[in-house]
Amino acid sequence: MNRMHYLSAIELRDAFLKGEVTAQNIAQHFLKRIEKHGSALGAFLSVLGPRVLLKAEALDKKRTHGKPLGKLAGIPIAIKDNMHIAGEITTCGSKFLKNYKAPFDATAVRLLEEEDALLIGKTNLDEFAMGSSNENSAYFPVNNPWNLTRVPGGSSGGSAAAISARLALLATGSDTGGSIRQPASFCGVVGFKPTYGRVSRYGLVAFGSSLDQIGPFATTVADAALVMETIGRSCPYDATSLDFPAESYKLTQDLKDIKIGIPNRFLENLRPEVQANYLSAIDIMRSLGATAVEIDLDILKYSIAVYYVLATAEASTNLARFDGIRYGVRSPSAKNLEQIYDFSRKEGFGREVKKRIMLGTFVLSAGFQDAYYKKAQKIRSLILDAFEKAYEICDAVIMPVATSGAFAAGAIHDPVEMYLQDIFTVPANLAGLPAISVPSGFDSEHLPLGIQIIGPQMCDVSVMRYAYAYEQATRLAGVPPAFADEEP
Repeated sequence: MNRMHYLSAIELRDAFLKGEVTAQNIAQHFLKRIEKHGSALGAFLSVLGPRVLLKAEALDKKRTHGKPLGKLAGIPIAIKDNMHIAGEITTCGSKFLKNYKAPFDATAVRLLEEEDALLIGKTNLDEFAMGSSNENSAYFPVNNPWNLTRVPGGSSGGSAAAISARLALLATGSDTGGSIRQPASFCGVVGFKPTYGRVSRYGLVAFGSSLDQIGPFATTVADAALVMETIGRSCPYDATSLDFPAESYKLTQDLKDIKIGIPNRFLENLRPEVQANYLSAIDIMRSLGATAVEIDLDILKYSIAVYYVLATAEASTNLARFDGIRYGVRSPSAKNLEQIYDFSRKEGFGREVKKRIMLGTFVLSAGFQDAYYKKAQKIRSLILDAFEKAYEICDAVIMPVATSGAFAAGAIHDPVEMYLQDIFTVPANLAGLPAISVPSGFDSEHLPLGIQIIGPQMCDVSVMRYAYAYEQATRLAGVPPAFADEEP
């Protein structure tokens, strides 16, 4: 099976369970692909070769002896490098943490390994998950497999690029304001952000604690659902984890009696090709039995401003622990305690991280907290109310994922313009809603576009079902870039 990277994760797992391929063959195949293509993409910060080969050997022995195997047996999975794997370095894409070895597994990582997944590497990201293009990694940028001069999106661009180029079949990402869905759209793969609290954040290095959520990247919706069945569990180590049992993701291929909400006023002035793609997606859903209804989500025009007040405020608090003493690389030029704090942060953090810490500290400062932070919290409540009102008349909201296809690396210099890349994704984080990005076509330059389906809280299974029906109708999921066709 020299072209096993073209299989879905479920197909590859089934081939392993039937004895058609060994876990060691799988591990070696994908390690060779990473070795050949990794430097061109920049998708991985570290490759766990010895670890994954030992795990593969153990899986082959389990299968030989007829022992039970997990639902992810033999599937190579990449982990975003802001999630802990015990004994491995967690850098968060920052030189500040280049020497930090994780003392424990993130809950999501532990659950994946318990189901016999093959953890193949740690993927690149914008430093501390702060970015929309993956150009802010302290090590090297990630390139888009569809066009190496374009960005893969951020901050989980390494995971999205790895799946798109078939260097792994599943990956984890973290989504604070769209960091799973936007890269998924840019790279032509499936990306799912669960309901806030559905997946434990224990072992995820925090950016915005009230916004962060771990979720899967995959080539198909069914593969993403398989991951959610594994990691969507309550966790005693995470105070925000929802106390609900794991769910079974039974997928269907029609949208009969489903009402989809169209926020037309919020979506005014879309680019022509994005609008055409969006309207085409709505027509496809109608053909599957759905009814389109117009909803009022005009308040979402304030979502970017609200998000960048709240997210930076939480980031400034969360990153205060990185001081060169408790965590992080200590500045060699510091002569006293004050200089250790000062120099370590100056030398360790990148420009984007410093910018967000300063903004967050400002909005929390005396005299400005009422004007910015508290006002943003009030508008966040109004955004949640608007979604709840919309869901009284519809089952899901349909929006584009991004304002365009993948843009050129270095093309956006204005920070406000870069922040506006998240205009369609941050609302789901502010309201804690499940949302998925599914491939929906291509722009005029043959770069992928995605459609976004957003459901009510705790309707993760329903969102996945709607996405599956759409995916089956379009047959766009799983379409690889030419880059993926190169051997091995």
